[in-house]
Amino acid sequence: MFGTSIHWTTFFYLLIDTFIVLYAAIQSLRLKLSGFRRYIVLGILFIIYNATGGFLPMDNFPGPFILQYVITYGTAITLCIYIVYYLYKEYDFAIFEMYWSITNISLLLGLGFIILFLAPYFITGSLDKARAYFTIPFALIGFYFLGSFCQRISHFPKSNSFALRRCRLSILSAGCIVLLPILTVIGDYQWLTFTVMNFPFYAITAIEVDRYLYVLENKNKMLGVIAFYENKGKLLEPKLLHKNLTRREIEIAVSMLSNQTYKQISETFFIAERTVSKHASNIFKKTGVKNKTGFLAKFKSGK
Repeated sequence: MFGTSIHWTTFFYLLIDTFIVLYAAIQSLRLKLSGFRRYIVLGILFIIYNATGGFLPMDNFPGPFILQYVITYGTAITLCIYIVYYLYKEYDFAIFEMYWSITNISLLLGLGFIILFLAPYFITGSLDKARAYFTIPFALIGFYFLGSFCQRISHFPKSNSFALRRCRLSILSAGCIVLLPILTVIGDYQWLTFTVMNFPFYAITAIEVDRYLYVLENKNKMLGVIAFYENKGKLLEPKLLHKNLTRREIEIAVSMLSNQTYKQISETFFIAERTVSKHASNIFKKTGVKNKTGFLAKFKSGK
């Protein structure tokens, strides 16, 4: 299309992603919500990924030919790392073991790209060989970590349909990331590669919509925290915004207001009990209480 290498499916995803990001950004500014920043950054990375991967390589691009692949591969690597970061920060899903921090993963992929892709390319002059040297090892590593992640969540409780949907969509998102190296080795099939790689964004979007509906369904439990109130017949901003609770903290707060223990909350959302305790501590600080007892006393009574 447009005299470039971009496929119509890639351009279609580019338009959809742009629309979603613009809508999220406008809503975030209109409602003064800061919790969508990570989501908007994620969407922008998908837009850049679709644009660079779709339009590049091109013949009239300034600079050496390999520079275009540095841009496209660099963008793809950054996107994959950020998806993993997003799943961990927003939903407490640790795809990698704890000693594999985001920094370590970034360094590993960065050094791997230089040693296994750029070096072989300059030595052999073959792009196909460079792709194979770089992608195959990381595909094997990716499948190992994906299998480990799936094994850890195989005991996920089936009673909470909300958390179960989130878990399944997160697994599919992680699986799409792992498939990227394989798709790269197979060849330049944009319609396939970009369909697989755009799925995580739509899956995460579905999770966020589901999260919003979950809060609405439990709004009565959150009345004390959200404290919707009227002034001169108009619905004002919720106190929740002023408390600056994150969306994850809202979910934990809903569970606490349902009289769930930290252990029950950890089982519901399949996260460590210490993670629940950490979120709860942040909630208490932001809402001006000392502990769970004070939180329940204050917000269950609507004070």
